[in-house]
Amino acid sequence: MNTVGFILMIAVNALAQLLPLAGKTTGELSDKYPVLITPPGYVFSIWSVIYVLLAGFIVYQWTRTGASKGSVKGIRCWFFVNTLLNAGWIVAWHYEQLALSVLIMLLLLLTLIVIYHRVQRSGRSAATGRGAYAPTGGTAGPGTVFLVQLPFSLYLGWISVATIVNVTVLLYDLDWSGFGLDDKTWLIIGLVAAALVGILISWLYRDPFFGLVQAWALSGIAIKEGIPSDASTLSWTLVALLLASSLIQVWRRCRQCRL
Repeated sequence: MNTVGFILMIAVNALAQLLPLAGKTTGELSDKYPVLITPPGYVFSIWSVIYVLLAGFIVYQWTRTGASKGSVKGIRCWFFVNTLLNAGWIVAWHYEQLALSVLIMLLLLLTLIVIYHRVQRSGRSAATGRGAYAPTGGTAGPGTVFLVQLPFSLYLGWISVATIVNVTVLLYDLDWSGFGLDDKTWLIIGLVAAALVGILISWLYRDPFFGLVQAWALSGIAIKEGIPSDASTLSWTLVALLLASSLIQVWRRCRQCRL
């Protein structure tokens, strides 16, 4: 089911660009809604990295080693549901059903939270038989780290940013007044929120990968045309904090390995 779902997801995304679906590419539709927090077009190339890594996961789950891993078993059919939602979001977005796209995006986010949490908790100690969280950094092998943890860390990291953008686009389309706050203030709120999510999840799960996506997105926003200079400075500051947090998580995992 996961393999079929992945193929379907890739096919829908490819057709959306090649046809293009509803006569417009995904990027053209994004440009139609000029909200400040939308990253520039090149930032969305992160999807290529995510899809390649997810393809690695699909192959890994078919191997005897991969199929035996608790991190793979914990995903079960959640990934299949996720692929259907991913494809469904593309259709809703291209036909400019923005409210529906936000609903699908929230469900997509939910499935990834479940997958991510299960993958990260797969390192709990079987010897003690307790359900307490144990960081996976000290016990996971390279296959689990790079073909299970890394793909879903980047995927969830990007969708957490995309959800903020998607909601902002819907509010823009609805001519929401923003409680009287100007666009720059909401941009700053969105930037801080994205960075806080990246740092919090990274520290909670000792994940050196998750915050890298937020850093990538915020670095793009920092140099985007039309961004106020103080917001750009804030973006670069948050990027530095995210990168520092990721380096600390590498150290924490290495320390766990030595212990």
